[in-house]
Parts: sequence; structure tokens; C-alpha cells
Amino acid sequence: MQNNPSKKKKINLISLGCSKNLVDSESLMGQFQLNDFDVSFEGRSEGSDVVVINTCGFINDAKQESIDTILEHIEAKQRGEIGKIYVMGCLSERYARELKSEIPDVDQYFGVNDIKKIVEEMGGNYRYDLIGERKVTTPKHYAYLKISEGCDRRCTFCAIPGIRGKHKSKPLEELIAEARRLVAHGVKEIMLIAQDLTYYGIDLYKKNTFAQLLQSLSEINGLQWIRLHYAYPAGFPTEILKIISDNPKICKYIDMPIQHVNNRILSLMQRGHSREGTLKLLHEIRDAIPDVTLRTTLIVGFPGETEEEFQELLQFVKDFKFDRLGVFTYSHEEGTTAYRLEDNVPEDVKQQRLEAVMAAQQEISMDLNQTKVGKTYKTIIDRLENGYYIGRMESDSPEVDNEVIIESPHSDIEIGEFYNVNIVKTDYFDLYGVISQ
Repeated sequence: MQNNPSKKKKINLISLGCSKNLVDSESLMGQFQLNDFDVSFEGRSEGSDVVVINTCGFINDAKQESIDTILEHIEAKQRGEIGKIYVMGCLSERYARELKSEIPDVDQYFGVNDIKKIVEEMGGNYRYDLIGERKVTTPKHYAYLKISEGCDRRCTFCAIPGIRGKHKSKPLEELIAEARRLVAHGVKEIMLIAQDLTYYGIDLYKKNTFAQLLQSLSEINGLQWIRLHYAYPAGFPTEILKIISDNPKICKYIDMPIQHVNNRILSLMQRGHSREGTLKLLHEIRDAIPDVTLRTTLIVGFPGETEEEFQELLQFVKDFKFDRLGVFTYSHEEGTTAYRLEDNVPEDVKQQRLEAVMAAQQEISMDLNQTKVGKTYKTIIDRLENGYYIGRMESDSPEVDNEVIIESPHSDIEIGEFYNVNIVKTDYFDLYGVISQ
């Protein structure tokens, strides 16, 4: 593919993996725009001078998706449809040597902290004075705010500390400035993300500063919802519970991955919390915030997990009744402590256990949803799809949680605005409502 020096450099960026990766992609695109490059997000790659692929290297399925995406674009390059291919992110950080050897047709590999190098490789100037400027790719009314990088925990199944390094909090003033910029561009809901939200500030300020961050964010005019993702149970700062309960801007929503409840498995995972401590904390949260939505994530099929230990987890799910729940099968990852253990739970058994947990959660979700019928909830409208408006309540985060489907004759409904919606019926994971007059 021939480049015309008189034209803007055309770049297509593809972002894979989690929302933390997405923020990195948005930051890179912000730098591209400041250099007057023609940048698109997950558009058509044909005709691009450069395709940048921000990869995920966390678990097997994500790694395979990243490799498949790279190979697909190498074929397009060989057909002359695109110019160069740059690969960045967790996969290339974790497997740089192997990738360079096995997939040499990629023009450049970059790690997770190489945004400056990528900009300069493109011939651009990296702007330190505009760190935090992003090209937001989500709908304009919500955005993610990454408050820290890396993780100091040593969960035996997790490769993230080896990829992203030790926990590093962003300074409070930088986060507030970034949030203000987002709100000035129309953002009304901010999702706080990190490997471990509740460790915020310990490295910078020698004390947990998460409560101060929440209070400061809530004082931003125009910001209406603040949502918490990925709160670690061990060392959870319970002082934030009153802030969440009392502050109308902070969603009564906590995403707390507990991973398991059997004490032997938790010890093998090096989670730092026990079944008893986890249950005590979960009940403390519900007591302090009676209308809280609790979301969790579980792992089934960890090395040596017996049927009895799995049944303990399954019964816990049925008894505690999390509002929202996701589950993964254990992925045997090189470089983790658990990799020394024998991955001895067969894949079909892992899958059966996953399906059993999700079947239980499906019934729990249906029962919880039915309690909402006939009630009215503040709902933000995310999009119009196939003639229906799709919204979310305070209890739901984008893409991972329930949605409210609204059939409305009102032509004046606006995307990104809040409305009172009366719930008229439900199914397992969605609700149906009408705009209240």
C-alpha cells in the first residue's frame, strides 16, 4: 500500500479485552488526534496506513481472540489492503519474545506502557501537558475512569501483576481534572475502574484515600452517577459505605469479585479472605446500604476443586442471592503461582460447573426482577435499537448487567437523558417498561 505524504496518516485502532484496556486505547487516540492524524475506532481497516491492535493477554479465550485478530490483519496486509500493523497491550507485554518469533509479519510490538513510543513511531509528538485527554469511544453520556494501574495482590491464578506491574495510584488532582473534562464533554455517568479500587492512594498518600476520591468526584457539577467496579474484599475500606449510602450521586452498586467461598480453595488462590470474613463483609454492606446492588465474579474448576467444594460454592450462590453475577472457568496461565499446580479438573467438568452456577443465578435474577414490576425507577437511555429505547437503572452497569427495554410512542426521548420508567414485565436478565408521565 502506497502512502501519500500530502494526506493525513490514517489509523484504525482495535481495542480488545477489558474496560481498563479501553481507557488506554482512548488515551492513545487522544494523542493521535492532537497530532492531527485521521484516527478511527474499530472501523474498516481497509485503506489504513496503520492498524493498531490493543490486545488482551489475561486468559486463554482472550489471548486467542487477540491472536486471531492479529492474523486476520496480517492477511489483509498481505493483500495490500492496509499498511503497517502495530500490536500493543497485555499480550505483547506478556509474550513479546514469542510473538516476535512466531508472528514476525507484525511491524512493531509495544507493551502496556508504550503509548509515547507508539506516538513517536507514527511520527507524532507526545504531549505530556495533555495526559488524561481521551477520545471517548463509549456513548457520550458515560465513560470509564481508571484510577490506578497494576496490582499488589498476589492471587495465584492472576497474571496481571506480572503484566501491569505493582499498584500505582493516579494522583487525586489528575483524576478530578480528567473527570471534569469528561463531564464538560457531556459525560453524566463515570465508572471507576482499576484492578483493585479499594487500594487507592496507599502508595501515594500512605493511607487509603478512596473515600476522599469519591467525595471529591461527587462535588463535580453535572456528574450524576458514579459507579464502583472491582472492589477487593480483603482490606475493604468500610468507611466508604456511609458515603455510598448518603451520597445520591454514588450508585448503590458495588462490584466485588469474591472468586470462591471454600476456605481451602481461597487459601490456594491466596486471596487473603475467608468464607467467614467474606460473608461478614457482604452482610455488613447490605446492612449499611439496604438497597445496594452487589455484583460478583467467581472461578470454577480451580486446580484440585472437588465436587464437594464446588457444591459449597453453588449453595452459597443460591443462599446469598447476588444481584448480579459472572463466572469464569479456571484458565491455567504461565507465570502464575497456580501454574505449578496440576490443572486436573477436566474442561467439560469446568463447563458443567459454570452452567450450573449460571442456571442458579438465572432463577435468582428472575425472582429479583419480578419484585420490580409495578415500580418506577430512574433510568438513563443508552441507545435506540430496533425501534426500542434501551436504558439502565442505577443497579446496572453497561454491557454486563440488565437492561430496561422501553417501547414508547414519545418521539422526544433523548439518548443520554434520565427518565422515570415504570416496569411492566421482566424476563431473566432484562426488564420492560414505559416512560412515566
